[in-house]
Amino acid sequence: MDKNATLKELERVLGFLDTDELTADQAKTITEDTEYNYDHYFNPGWMDFRKSCTPDGTTMEWADDPEHVMDVNGVPYIDLIGGFGTYICGHRNPEILHYVKKQMDRLTLSSTELLEPLRGYLSEIMAMITPGDLQYTYLTNGGAEAVEMAIKLALLYNGPGFFIATTGGFHGKSIGAVSMTANPSFRGPYIGNLMECVRHVKFGDADQLENAIKNLQAVGEKVTAFIIEPVQGESGCHVPYDGYLKDCREITKKYGVLLILDEIQTGLGRTGYLWRSMKEDVTPDIMTFGKVSSGGIIPITGIVSRKEVFENSGLIENPFILGSPTFGGNALACSSTLGTINYILKNDIPTMAQEKGDYYMKSLVEMQKRHPILAELRQAGLLIAMEFETAELGWEVSKECFARQVMVAGTLNNARVIRIEPPAIQSYETIDKALEVIDAAITTVEKNA
Repeated sequence: MDKNATLKELERVLGFLDTDELTADQAKTITEDTEYNYDHYFNPGWMDFRKSCTPDGTTMEWADDPEHVMDVNGVPYIDLIGGFGTYICGHRNPEILHYVKKQMDRLTLSSTELLEPLRGYLSEIMAMITPGDLQYTYLTNGGAEAVEMAIKLALLYNGPGFFIATTGGFHGKSIGAVSMTANPSFRGPYIGNLMECVRHVKFGDADQLENAIKNLQAVGEKVTAFIIEPVQGESGCHVPYDGYLKDCREITKKYGVLLILDEIQTGLGRTGYLWRSMKEDVTPDIMTFGKVSSGGIIPITGIVSRKEVFENSGLIENPFILGSPTFGGNALACSSTLGTINYILKNDIPTMAQEKGDYYMKSLVEMQKRHPILAELRQAGLLIAMEFETAELGWEVSKECFARQVMVAGTLNNARVIRIEPPAIQSYETIDKALEVIDAAITTVEKNA
């Protein structure tokens, strides 16, 4: 290591962070540096991917405001991606940030040895706002980690056996989570080393779930848990029939199978309910949460479980058997999440999300009548899917929107689909501008097709 060269480079880079407003030359330098660093030190494939969905592939995000992301040149982009559901309260929401700054001046993470009050307060609040008798919270850092903990807790309580997941489902890319995920492009490289006892059934078909459980039990196999998203996000906002979750809950209870609801993307207001499971008054045995949780400021995710499940899994006797993440439930993340929940409840974000989602849909339905390439629309609150006839058309519409300073994105499990999941605090004026751009983008793509 060349210490002096490293310190010189650090001084240069940190100088950009000390700058209140970048000059044109600084913006140019950062752009060139970032392209080089991604190609040589991060992942060249990432640059190739970005070039496929933005006009030149070199746009660098540098700042934001509640409704926009700004590049290094200060150009604002209307954010319809919302951090894939994270920014429902807007970017850097000042009411949430207030509590993070207060906590930052007091204690940042934690010693991990002493008791940390905010972890306890957040766990109490989660028990107060989650469905039914969910009580115990276990805090993690990322979505896949939360799913892993849900899998492990199910095994600790209900014993080894099969897990059932759904086609089209997405639960993350760690080994346990990707075993539950349905996308073969994510699973393929790990086939042979995934969890073996996993079966997938059709999403939205409760009869298939019951048959799968019955068939496994008929040959002497145990079924530990069924994991499902109440609304499938990554596969393109697929909404099951009304009553599906209730049917799944009744089936799992009937056969002694745990129900794990993955509410990482659907929870805390995104779909028009505080938790999507509340739409059908369903209480799972274990629920995962994330995305919205900390207002897009400090990463935090976790699981909440029923008292019966938690207290009979060996976790009282050995609190570390599930895991012991160094940063899970740290003081900064908890302060941010407490502030976020406070903002969501005080401002009735679920209702706001439903109303804004309905407003988008009213215009999109009219748009669909004029644009035959827009094959289908789906909605759950402010989680909206525009599905095009082909993946290529979807990508082209995304690029045309981006060229007009509106950020949209395809989904990981279905490239034909463009998702709209902006902040719920987005103004109607901004929504109208975004809809005009979407209409113009589709028109351009149709002309060039």
